[in-house]
Amino acid sequence: MIKKEIEKLIPPDTEFSVGVPEQSEYGDYSSNAALVLAKHTKRNPKEVAEEIKNQIVPRLNSGQFPLVLRAEIAGPGFLNFYIKHDALYTTLAKYIVQKKPIFARATRGEAKKICLEFVSANPTGPLTMANGRGGFYGDVLANILEAVEHKVTREYYINDAGNQVRLLGESILAAEGNPPAGGPDREELYKGEYIKALRGKSAQQATAYLLKQIKASLKKAGISFDMWFSEKNNIHKTQALKKTLNFLQEKKLVQEHEGALWLGVPENDGAVIIKSDGVPTYFLADLAYHYDKFLTRTFDCAINIWGADHHGYVARMKRGVEALGVDSHRLHIIIMQLVRLVSGGKEVRMSKRTGDFVTLDDLLDMVGVDAARWFFLERSPDTHMDFNLDLAKERSKKNPVYYVQYAHARACSILKKSKIKNQKSKIQTINLLQESSELALIKKLLQLPEVVEDIASDYQVQRLPKYAYELARAFTDFYENCRVIDTTNQELTKARLYLVQAAQKTLSKTLALMGIDAPEAM
Repeated sequence: MIKKEIEKLIPPDTEFSVGVPEQSEYGDYSSNAALVLAKHTKRNPKEVAEEIKNQIVPRLNSGQFPLVLRAEIAGPGFLNFYIKHDALYTTLAKYIVQKKPIFARATRGEAKKICLEFVSANPTGPLTMANGRGGFYGDVLANILEAVEHKVTREYYINDAGNQVRLLGESILAAEGNPPAGGPDREELYKGEYIKALRGKSAQQATAYLLKQIKASLKKAGISFDMWFSEKNNIHKTQALKKTLNFLQEKKLVQEHEGALWLGVPENDGAVIIKSDGVPTYFLADLAYHYDKFLTRTFDCAINIWGADHHGYVARMKRGVEALGVDSHRLHIIIMQLVRLVSGGKEVRMSKRTGDFVTLDDLLDMVGVDAARWFFLERSPDTHMDFNLDLAKERSKKNPVYYVQYAHARACSILKKSKIKNQKSKIQTINLLQESSELALIKKLLQLPEVVEDIASDYQVQRLPKYAYELARAFTDFYENCRVIDTTNQELTKARLYLVQAAQKTLSKTLALMGIDAPEAM
């Protein structure tokens, strides 16, 4: 609410933040809006902060109930807001009776039709542990976008045509003792036990077999797709390549150079789309794919989650969609950085080509789906990460997913012990929640809609496990400092049971958004 009110007071598209300070003495919420605006307008930040404060506080207190106890200007110009307890109680009372948290209908503007493409691993081998990082990230991002009522199509692009499939066929021949030119030890050939299992199959039969395995692995991981888009069937066997090429030629964006067709100027970031031998490049196929996304299926925006090896391809793809007449801001490309599997302080090496790799199935068998999801989700996609196998296996409070699940199970146990269902309480009863740990828990509970809306805006999914852990910690602090069921004070017991129910509900919803189980007993 605070962020939305500040947005009304400053120029559009001004990027500022409203967050929860690490230290409570700096308020319940803090914003750098005045600092950002002062930099643009070359004014004194404290003067700008004073103006915003004088306008926003009356607005925040003019609704059904006053929200702000006080607002202060701190440091060079930060705005710190302190929320009234009565506002917390009223909001909590509304929150608990809802069937689900009310998130913004669409964080920015109207709900959008979104194509979210992720995993999309070539069907030339089983899914690796590294594929799981993008898989879980995409799955949870889809959950978040749907929570704010965007219409999301979860899509897997099957690269079942071209050079990779040819290499798979040659790898099978090498495993059969019929190595192609260059011998069986060519570096680019796929190796490993799984190749031996494909002996006797053609390349197309092998890709079909491996795709079936990929789908089984994704199902095991709890990842589903609405659309399996085949390069072979949806692009090469249709007129998609020709239609896309004609479209670009009609716009006079294609030129010939040394026998090849280029999109753009060869000397100025141009790219070959038809090679001199007449064979279309991968780039033309990708252009056809995005033509289908934006111009045929009319998605408002497309989100592509790619591996780290595609980093250098981002700018080219952005220029490609611009050539299609599509604003490149409608294409969001998220690069998932590399993952190392660490056990006993040592790296477990992976390489899909040499056959020395950990499959996604292997990882799920070792740590389970819940731990795998959590550990991948808690790191920003643009950072390299070490997957701590030993910690992920641990069933103790040291393991963050176990800690959060245990908090949920504890809340369920308290409610079961109280022998109540759908605990209801009047505002007057909730007003009895005055302890610092009670108020801290209420504040943390009410942050979930904000967290979801922020993720829907910037796709930083790692906010969700961070929030879940902070919520579990706030609930644990409350549990350890406050006796929930007190036979000497029934009204206080009612209020605290009400708070436990809200915590259980919020922990359950947060875990569900991450695709993680919320056990009722552990």
